[in-house]
Amino acid sequence: MIRLYHLHKRYGEVSALRDVNLRIAKGEFAYVTGPSGAGKSTLLKLLYGAERPTEGKLLLGGVDVSRLSARKLPALRRNMGIVFQDFKLIHSRTVAENVGLALEVIGTSRPVIERRVAAVLGIVGLRGRGGEYPRTLSGGEQQRVAVARAIINDPSILLADEPTGNLDGGMAIEVMEILQSINLRGTTVLVATHDVGLMDRFPYRRLRFEQGRLVQGQST
Repeated sequence: MIRLYHLHKRYGEVSALRDVNLRIAKGEFAYVTGPSGAGKSTLLKLLYGAERPTEGKLLLGGVDVSRLSARKLPALRRNMGIVFQDFKLIHSRTVAENVGLALEVIGTSRPVIERRVAAVLGIVGLRGRGGEYPRTLSGGEQQRVAVARAIINDPSILLADEPTGNLDGGMAIEVMEILQSINLRGTTVLVATHDVGLMDRFPYRRLRFEQGRLVQGQST
């Protein structure tokens, strides 16, 4: 599903990632962890095409992302869900409108959008809340909306960058349980986090980065 070969990412003289070799299987759940500045967010940005590698190859399903033109990146992202720490919801739109936006953009019919939105809100425990606005929701509920938005297209890969960073312990556990349930449906899930407690509670493979190098969790 995901393969990295001698991947480097530099910003001027600063190396964010150094000679990373990695294989992540289809349907796997893995953590990307390490101290601040270790390269966690950079790796995710490379995976969804927000950044390009300086050297090396990055393959998603056999496609070399580093060689994709800007015109082809939207098609790549439609097969990928992304969850951010700060939710990135549109506060002037309802929960249902936020969740269905990706389908709206690609011209999906209104009845199909409504069915899909209802289904994913059920998955994240927000059934019947589609008419509310983000500002009326708790932080944990807003992150659930963000997760619902990320899975509306039934992506094969879900990337989550510190998805529990702004949540208290109970809400963080709820969000992790949702991510776990999505993984059990067959989606490959990568979660960037430094929360050791959550990683201990939900034990999956850990990809630990230090100063841009992958120091734990390499494929054997």
